[in-house]
Amino acid sequence: MMKKKPILLAMLLLATFLLSGCLFPQEERVENQVPDDVQLIAVQNAIDQYKAETGVLPIKNKDMDTDIFIKYPIDFSKLVPKYLANIPGNAYEKGGIFQYIIWDPENNPTVKLVDLRSAETIRELNLRLLSTKYMMYKEQIADYVYSIDFKKLGYKNELTVPSPYSNNHLPLVASTEGKAYVDYSIDLAHFLKNNDIHPEPGEDIRMYLVEAYPVVPAYSLPYTVNENNEPVFMYDPTKK
Repeated sequence: MMKKKPILLAMLLLATFLLSGCLFPQEERVENQVPDDVQLIAVQNAIDQYKAETGVLPIKNKDMDTDIFIKYPIDFSKLVPKYLANIPGNAYEKGGIFQYIIWDPENNPTVKLVDLRSAETIRELNLRLLSTKYMMYKEQIADYVYSIDFKKLGYKNELTVPSPYSNNHLPLVASTEGKAYVDYSIDLAHFLKNNDIHPEPGEDIRMYLVEAYPVVPAYSLPYTVNENNEPVFMYDPTKK
């Protein structure tokens, strides 16, 4: 009977190890679902060192018309292991939900994050929009911007995406060009109110989120404010 104790002990240790999450898929680990200041600082330091030595930034090439918030993704293959010991655990490349990008590369290269939880939903919805003969608009929200009739696209319920700034689930809208976007109006309204900010009409108020948070409002259209200091879309495809 005494010989069975080491075996039982080993089995208990293995079970504890499994239940602790050490063998859980990377994408399910809690630490991979939130921004991490330590990892952001480490990547920022690596970016700064790389640029100081090479004169360029370690970014992947994207088309010129790519969304400004996802235009400059970081190429970790240029940083690891010389400038950075490991790719951050919350990065997409390691099973996390964030794409690490460089914001304002020309003036002040700053490491920011893109929450990719909305990316797959946007991608799927865009494919459905492209496959239809007519845009499935529901109601006009602003010039060139409409709510979406999800039932006509084959969905039982309206699609939403989790906000990177709050506990809100954000709606999706479509432009007259047939592309889907995340509607950050709820988060923008709360931010302006809670911080007593009164932007000038015509100012893109998404930049307040960029300055205040490590995560950028990707897959969105520009916003400004109306006379009541409420967020409104500021989009005109004819002026591109």
